[in-house]
Amino acid sequence: MARLDLFLKHTGLVKQRTQAKRACDDDCVRVNGKPAKASQQIRPGEHIVIDTEMHYIEAQVLDIPRRSPAKKQRDRYVRILREEHRDPIEDLSF
Repeated sequence: MARLDLFLKHTGLVKQRTQAKRACDDDCVRVNGKPAKASQQIRPGEHIVIDTEMHYIEAQVLDIPRRSPAKKQRDRYVRILREEHRDPIEDLSF
């Protein structure tokens, strides 16, 4: 098991632990369909959704890394099911 914020950082789903904590505090992260806290423990098999104004990511936890793995090895720990990059300015009409 690992803390959600550390898992998100170690697997590269977010760049910094503070960003992971902020996303959790803003209710942008869900684990198995429920709002998640940064300190929540994550286990293999769980489903994570990160939904911010810039990104939407659905992922499945495959394993828990003990420390940050090399970028080439991150797919051993998380499977990306769906990913969208959003442009918040695109939705504005003038």
